[in-house]
Amino acid sequence: MFADRLIYRINDMNNPTVLGLDPQIEFVPDSIRRKNPSDALAISEFNRKLLFTLHDIVPAVKFQSAYYEMLGPEGAVVLKESIQFAKSLGMIVILDGKRNDIGSTARAYARAYLSPDGYDADALTVNAYLGTDGIQPFLELCEKYEKGIFILVKTSNPSSGEFQDLRLDSGERIYERMADMVKGWGTSLVGEYGYSSVGAVVGATYPDELKALRERMKKTPFLIPGYGAQGGGAADVMHGFDEKGNGSIVNSSRGLMCAWKNERYKNRFLQEDFCEAARHEAVEMRNALSAAIGR
Repeated sequence: MFADRLIYRINDMNNPTVLGLDPQIEFVPDSIRRKNPSDALAISEFNRKLLFTLHDIVPAVKFQSAYYEMLGPEGAVVLKESIQFAKSLGMIVILDGKRNDIGSTARAYARAYLSPDGYDADALTVNAYLGTDGIQPFLELCEKYEKGIFILVKTSNPSSGEFQDLRLDSGERIYERMADMVKGWGTSLVGEYGYSSVGAVVGATYPDELKALRERMKKTPFLIPGYGAQGGGAADVMHGFDEKGNGSIVNSSRGLMCAWKNERYKNRFLQEDFCEAARHEAVEMRNALSAAIGR
């Protein structure tokens, strides 16, 4: 099952970090941009260098679909090839598409991103606003192909509370009701480690809610964005983990891709040293997380 493969890789590397590859062309060094005839090809090389540099210490990668879609058809090719390359290195691949619809359209989305004849990601982020009939096609492919999904529950953006924190007549907040729905959808997909292949997206920028949701969703793995550039730190994410140090993966995108810009590395790394800087930051992140969660 997806959840077992993910936890095995995390434990094997003692690192719950996810490399977020959300590349803008401005992040790519000039030397790579000059020798490639298009932005898409430059980003492809940028991705491959980062993946190769980090694959032995970072167990998973998350591709944000929007950054590839904006490049048009060539971007779709780069996304597919980057996914294949990451998988060839043994990394768990999460595609951040936040897709959702109903009926045949939901089935088309599920097949596009999770099936072997599509992008073939190991997991996909999903928006469950349309309810159960918008989630069912994804659940079916999770079971058929041993894939996973991460459903938006409490997101990291500042305005998330405009809807997610509203109270229902029952007194619970919308994100709490969503948490219970996610927990229910995942009951038939629980693996040997005790976690489901149906996960939740819970932002690092809301540590109190993260702690409460871990208590509420004991068998649900969390994908935690918001670490690093968005302001979250190891102390903010520690409550997403269980007593064994399992249960969450923590994404860092700009914090790793653009580590050379970090003020701590001023005068140490140049743009051309982006891989070396990313590896150094990945080790620092791993160590910080390990200390916080007691791994």
